Amino acid sequence: MTDPETIRLYDARAKDYASVTEGNGPDATLRAFLAALPPNARVLDLGCGPGRSAGILAAAGHTVEAWDASEGMVALASKQPGVTARLADFNALTAQSAYDAIWANFSLLHAPRADMPRHLAAIRHALKPGGLAHVAVKEGTGSQRDTLGRLYTYYTEPELSLLLTQADLTPGPFRHGEGMGLDKVMAPWISVTAHA
Repeated sequence: MTDPETIRLYDARAKDYASVTEGNGPDATLRAFLAALPPNARVLDLGCGPGRSAGILAAAGHTVEAWDASEGMVALASKQPGVTARLADFNALTAQSAYDAIWANFSLLHAPRADMPRHLAAIRHALKPGGLAHVAVKEGTGSQRDTLGRLYTYYTEPELSLLLTQADLTPGPFRHGEGMGLDKVMAPWISVTAHA
């Protein structure tokens, strides 16, 4: 995430966002991701928000780094046991073959569409051979700001599949659903775990 207006919103409303995303345990998507990880995996939660997923991954015995461009989100993520939280945007990902898995859950959708190929390529390079990359975005076309001022870029399944393939990632099964976000709007989403 690099959009200043989106970052400001998340700084101001980090606790509100955390309350929207809290739950009693991993959802079906995170459970499937956990099941596919090797033991003691090194995982990057890229655009971690308040760190709920990072905390669940760490509790499962994995070494977890949690990055976010929002200071408010990093402050919350750093409170998750076993999680190393860092203030960083997508452009900070320059590692080579460092991670067993990268979890980018509803984070890359805040990047401009023109930047997505570069971000996915960075994810591919940062993964070890055979590593996993989870990406979840809102489904649709175009881009716009929501009522809170956050930048959203929407994707269709074919478009996301092509972008992953062009980044030398092999898309796995896609999941589709609908959920309500901080803006109180129900929106369709798609997610996929791809393999390096």
